Amino acid sequence: MMFSIRDAQVSDIPGITQIYNDAVLNTTAIWNDSIVDDSNRIKWLDERLKAGFPVIVAGDNQESVIGYGSFGDWRAWDGYRHTVEHSVYVRSDQRRKGVGKALMLALLDRARACGKHVMVAGVTSENTASIRLHEDLGFKVVGNLPEVGTKFGRWLDLMFLQFTLNKKDATR
Repeated sequence: MMFSIRDAQVSDIPGITQIYNDAVLNTTAIWNDSIVDDSNRIKWLDERLKAGFPVIVAGDNQESVIGYGSFGDWRAWDGYRHTVEHSVYVRSDQRRKGVGKALMLALLDRARACGKHVMVAGVTSENTASIRLHEDLGFKVVGNLPEVGTKFGRWLDLMFLQFTLNKKDATR
């Protein structure tokens, strides 16, 4: 299947919202219990872009959104300004077709271009496909936090993976 990666636009919001809500309702990828509407995702897009962070989408030949990704601050304090945490979500009927990997590679490139040093991934420990994808891309498992979240009436463990984007010296 052919798809392209591009910057998200407001016209992509319905597709982004659908993918987000599907993940909320049917997976442990997002640890929220409530779905959102398009106005919520428009605000999210606007906040990401104003902060200087990318939001990208994978679009198929009909330009339907089949996946999206972004990154933002890992933690809010100044000392963490060179580290970002990313999110990638793929429409349920398009998983395991290379969409997630393409979005990840594009986000890694964008983070390097922004001068970031490390990208962090927080992945539910049971999501072995995502963990394997991250490891295949060079991410290293750096921690596991047992039972720090809950969804669907059970405790969830959170794995942290990290990718060093460059070896530059620390800057001010």
